Amino acid sequence: MNPLSRRRLLTSTLVLTTAAGGSALLPAAAQAGPVGGGTDLPDPSFTDVSVHDPSVIRADGQFYVFGSHLAAARTPDLLHWEGVADLVTPENPLFEDVTLELAEAFEWANTTTLWAADVTDTVDGRFRMYYCACEGSSPRSAMGSAIADSIEGPYVDEGVFLRSGMWGEPSEDGTIYDATVHPNVIDPHEFVDAEGRHQLLYGSYSGGIFVLEVDPVTGRPLPGQGYGTHLIGGNHARIEAPYMLYSEQTGYYYLLLTFGGLDANGGYNIRVGRSRSVTGPYLDPMGQDLRECKADPSLPLFDDASIEPYALKLMGNHEFVTGTGEDAVRGPGYVSPGHVSAWAEPGTENVFLIFHARFPRTGEFHQVRVHRIHYTRDGWPVVSPHRYAGEAAAGAKSTRLKRAEVVGSWRLVDHGRAISPEIVDSQEITLAQDGSVSGAVTGTWRLEAGHRAVLQIQGQRFDGVFTPGWDETAAAWTPTFSVMGADGRALWGSKAG
Repeated sequence: MNPLSRRRLLTSTLVLTTAAGGSALLPAAAQAGPVGGGTDLPDPSFTDVSVHDPSVIRADGQFYVFGSHLAAARTPDLLHWEGVADLVTPENPLFEDVTLELAEAFEWANTTTLWAADVTDTVDGRFRMYYCACEGSSPRSAMGSAIADSIEGPYVDEGVFLRSGMWGEPSEDGTIYDATVHPNVIDPHEFVDAEGRHQLLYGSYSGGIFVLEVDPVTGRPLPGQGYGTHLIGGNHARIEAPYMLYSEQTGYYYLLLTFGGLDANGGYNIRVGRSRSVTGPYLDPMGQDLRECKADPSLPLFDDASIEPYALKLMGNHEFVTGTGEDAVRGPGYVSPGHVSAWAEPGTENVFLIFHARFPRTGEFHQVRVHRIHYTRDGWPVVSPHRYAGEAAAGAKSTRLKRAEVVGSWRLVDHGRAISPEIVDSQEITLAQDGSVSGAVTGTWRLEAGHRAVLQIQGQRFDGVFTPGWDETAAAWTPTFSVMGADGRALWGSKAG
């Protein structure tokens, strides 16, 4: 987490409706009719909320997200959101009085607010909230848990079980706390691995990201682990918000991360590495071990240049642009998208990425966004360029595209490798009938099996998917592609006009 920015963050569950008519579809039932370039899919509507650092859980037939400052929201379909709670005050309905209930954490962290939360269902049918409090300008933090019979509370504190920032004193592993090596104990995510073991993933900046095995009944770390196994980061590298996604389809654990700073000028961007083992090592498409990804201690604090070369960058600052000059139509686009969670429906290809995003020219205003995740033939995740709007997964009958629907003018976003506040504008390219690519970049393209995308751009191969997407600015369905290369770059395309 960004200790300097998040301390100032004001999270409010503003609700904004953007209606385009039609009915929303549940993710599991999103099997709309023939595509015809996406034009025969039903037009979606959206009701949006602001929850910073949203962590998702499905319960009672709804999707819930819990985030910083004790904000929470729910949705039946990932399209229409409703606020549940907000702000760390005695009136927040998630606790009887959180200011008293979590007094131990507030006292240790010298704060009156909470940062990113994670809620999980327990083995006895209840719900456990992992919460964290941080001083803000240092890694003086406390992590604890609270238990409830209902997903919406009230939660009862189970106490603090992990601390950081004890300067000059023994840390959780018995050695004197060192913020360049030891973690800042925030941004928790509890999950069950493929072998049925309960794991707790956490960390931000400082010594990096760690994972601990926890007791499935108490939710507490098993003894003798200290801070757990180090996965990535160190020397105050700006890496945070870890979330673990396991794919039954590919057999990989995907370590989802956010690099950079969370505010509109921080260059927040979403990245991923993968491993066959929950404790790593996690590798990127270039074969680099993410344990080696850390800042250079000889450089100024928050050295981004040393970590930019690592991990597959899935998404960063960008904006789709149609036309040029004063007549250009701008949008959609994101600024500092990050702090992700994910949900995969067992036995299906329904996989979703949930995160918060800011937007071009709107300052620190942020909302929850949901996009589909797809997997390449080689098992790397790629993210749909446009927000989820009820469409089925790539490859479903309703989302397969024909070659004639792909041929034409496109807007291309190259997410690159940078950690930067710069907003990357799309560039104009053409996918021609003869399989050539021209315009801002040159190369070739192929559509395979109605949804597989293969692009050869400037001599490099990019693999991914073609699928329909809802362009909010144009209020229309349009063909899109999302591909990734062996150099860890993601390219997005959205057909123009």
